Amino acid sequence: MKIFVTDHAGEEHELEALEGWRVMEVIRDWNVGIKAECGGACACATCHVYVDADWVDRLIPMTDEEEERLDDAMAVKSNSRLSCQLLMSDELDGLRVRLAPGSEPEELAA
Repeated sequence: MKIFVTDHAGEEHELEALEGWRVMEVIRDWNVGIKAECGGACACATCHVYVDADWVDRLIPMTDEEEERLDDAMAVKSNSRLSCQLLMSDELDGLRVRLAPGSEPEELAA
């Protein structure tokens, strides 16, 4: 299965993903450039992404915990999600996301 990720420079990456992996893990492991400070514990908002409009309604609903974390994120929009809370499945094959401001790793943020 695949995820399409637009990075902070506007370049789209087609990434191989495995079922059950967090979208954040896939982005991080392919070295696309995501901060993901807490490693997927939903304890920060540094894996913030914008989900393509065609995919928003296909995602599992946001938990209260995720919604609270997004309060700490920059430039939150109606299609904002934390990529650590999105688990890959056949239903998400082809998912398209854009990395949001504040999710840049230190080397890109400087």
